[in-house]
Order: sequence, then structure tokens, then C-alpha cells
Amino acid sequence: MKRVLAVFAALSAVLLAGPATAQRGEPIAQQLAFTPYHSSGIYEVGETVGWMVTPGPTTPTYRYRWTIRLNNAVVLKEAILDVSKGSDTIEIVASEPGMIYVAVEAFEDATDRQASAGTGARRFTGGNAGRNDGFYAVGAAVAPGKIGLSTPRPADFDAFWRGKLEAQAKVPINPVLTRVDTDVANVDLQMFQLDALGSKAHGWIAKPARPGTFPAIIQLQFAGVYAVPAAPIARRAAAGWLVLDVDAHDKLPSDPSGDIPRRYQAVGNTDRESSYFLNMYLRDSRVLDYLLTRADWDRKTVVLIGGSMGGQQSLVLAGLRPETISAVLVCVPAGADSNGDLHGRKAGYPNFDSTDPAVMRTALYFDTVNFASRITAPVMAGMGFIDTISPPAGVWTALNQIPGPVEALPMIESEHDNLTPDKGRACPARQNAILDDILHGTFTPKPATP
Repeated sequence: MKRVLAVFAALSAVLLAGPATAQRGEPIAQQLAFTPYHSSGIYEVGETVGWMVTPGPTTPTYRYRWTIRLNNAVVLKEAILDVSKGSDTIEIVASEPGMIYVAVEAFEDATDRQASAGTGARRFTGGNAGRNDGFYAVGAAVAPGKIGLSTPRPADFDAFWRGKLEAQAKVPINPVLTRVDTDVANVDLQMFQLDALGSKAHGWIAKPARPGTFPAIIQLQFAGVYAVPAAPIARRAAAGWLVLDVDAHDKLPSDPSGDIPRRYQAVGNTDRESSYFLNMYLRDSRVLDYLLTRADWDRKTVVLIGGSMGGQQSLVLAGLRPETISAVLVCVPAGADSNGDLHGRKAGYPNFDSTDPAVMRTALYFDTVNFASRITAPVMAGMGFIDTISPPAGVWTALNQIPGPVEALPMIESEHDNLTPDKGRACPARQNAILDDILHGTFTPKPATP
């Protein structure tokens, strides 16, 4: 089994409201509470995966049905939940490695069944998945270190990317740096622009305002089109880092929109030569090219960090340029198992169209799983067991391809971090702890468990 440590955190029982209906910061009512048979959330093949379900802090007023799905795709079992006697159970015997996802959905208001029956008009509230719509989910892992590839890696994958990097190497970097004021004391902040193959890379650079050389962080950004705030990396630089924060798009980091399509992830998705992610990944590599030329870099430390699509870019860059990366610290990384929908696994972001064979073929050239086997740096990756945007089966698949040391951080109650922020705080906390270790020594992933 791979050298993977499951690091478990006790997280808050109260969620912040998701963006769907509740105001931000308003607690979401919880009619149900779930206690897993294994507190770790991890089981072996042949064990019974299960939860004891009891009424939550809010008195249940709905009826619920539950559905167990393997990798949130293949239905294994379903039934009506009944906590009228104080508790009920949801369970199944694990038959193969994979992720178990249980959807628990309100379907009837028990106090007004006649009004709600068959209309579909009643809006349910509560739930633990961050949406305040009466939906609950729980998840578990079965022998996760044995989750394998769903789709073979393209035979010409390495040749394709080698050709792109060689072509980019012929393009002068032509850095343009613009000094920017910052309120963070003793920090120099600049905006950068670099020439890449087919586009320009943009972002912020922050460093201590003193002579010397410094370990470097490349921060990659999550999905969306937005202005990238500079203050967080300025604060990071104050601790002693040289930080390059990369806009995911060909636009100024201070620009909230640029000329970027809102559904950029679908642009060019039927051809590897036109995929939006081609230039994105090449821009990331170009930022690394530039970092390596700077006299204030310490010549040895390059840490990649990011969440969601930023985690996706971090894993890709670590695979593209393994010889230069010291550590990879990612939370809920997206972009894995892009062809999963064709093989009994629910795929997540970038949500490539699984009904189009050309899209599915193209996606494999941008899938983190296919870069992972090239990564040699230590990797820490956090994953949410009920995450539907960065499904954990894909994250585990990517980690299982990495030949170097891996530290896995399962967050068993977490949806994607923007939906259940309280449940995902263990990952950025671990990122910060590891960065502190690197700043004062080295990062050694925690030892493997049996």
C-alpha cells in the first residue's frame, strides 16, 4: 500500500450557511446527526460501512430517503429513514475499494403531508452539505490506497507536454514588474507580467524588504474569474517567503473580469491544442521559469500551494517540472478522474461533457491523475468525503499514482470548502503548519499507517 497517512481532525458540528439560500454566517438547521461506525471514515473491503442516525439539534419535521452510491455514481442500496424510535442505521458491506457516498434527501414535510405530497413546491431547509435545502450527505472510504485508474494514460502524454515545454522555452520571458504599495510592513510588493507560449502570465510578487535570498511559494488560484487580492501573500512574505501569486487567466490580477469567458473551462475542450487549460498550465510553468532566474530565490525551495482548481494546477505543475519542486500542499484539488463518468465514478470540476468522445479524449491530457506519476516532491492533499466538486475518489486516484511520499488529509464531514468552510479548516491549518516547518527546516510527511 502507498505511503499515505490519514490525518483526521475533529471539526465543528455547526456549519456556516452556503451560498444557496441562507445568509452567510447564519447557522443551517440540523434535523439529523450521523455517527460513523469508524470514526476515521475508512474501512477495509469486507467490513460493514455504516452510520447511526439520530435526531439533530432541530426537531425533525421532514421524512427522508437515503441512497448509497459507490463513488457517488453507482446506486448500491436505498431506503426510507425512520428515526421515530430515536435512531436508525444506514449501512452496507464494502465489496471493493472506492468511496461510499450517501445522499439523505428530504421528500415530505411530516407536519403537512397533504400539502407537500406530489407538488414538488415545498422548499426544505437544513442539511449538512452547505446548501440549506434539506439535503444531507455522509461519506466513507473503502481501502482508498487501492483505488486505481479508471482510464489509461494516453500513450503520447509525455511527448505532448515535452513538446509544449520545449516550444515555450524558446519564448523570452520578458518580465515586466510594477511596484505596488502595501500596508504590510517590511514587504516589497510588485505586479508581474511574463510572456508565455500563446498568452501572458500575470500575478503578484511579494518578498521581505531586506537583502538576502528566500524560499519560494507559488500560489495557484481556484476557479472563477476575479481580482486576486495581494494582501494575503504580502502577509506571507512578511514571515520570510518569496511568494508569486498567479492569476489563473491572461489578465491583470487587479482586474475582476478581463476578457475571460465565464465558462472558460469548456473553451476548446474537444482538442488538446485549443483547450483553455493548455495555456493555463503553460503560464504556471512560465512563472516557475521566471522564479528560477531571480537572484533573491534561495536556489533550493519551491513550494506549490492551492485549493480546488489551484490544487489542480499545483499537481499539474509538480508533474510537469518535478526536478524543481520541493513540496506540494493542496486542499480539495480539482481536475482528477475526468473520464470517471464513463467508468462508474462521478467526475467533478471542470465538469467535462462525458457524452462527447472528443471531449473525453482531450480531457485526459489535462487530468491531474496523468501528471501524478511524475511528481517526486512530498505531497500533502486534503479531501472532503462528501465533496461533489472535487470528488474524493479522483483525489485518491491521483495520490495513488505519486511515487514519492504522500500525506492524505481526509475531512470526513466536508463538502467543497466554499460550501462547508468550517468542516474544511483542517487543510489550510495543515498547510500553514507545513510551511512553518519548511521555513525552519524541512517537510517530512507523517509516517504511513498500516
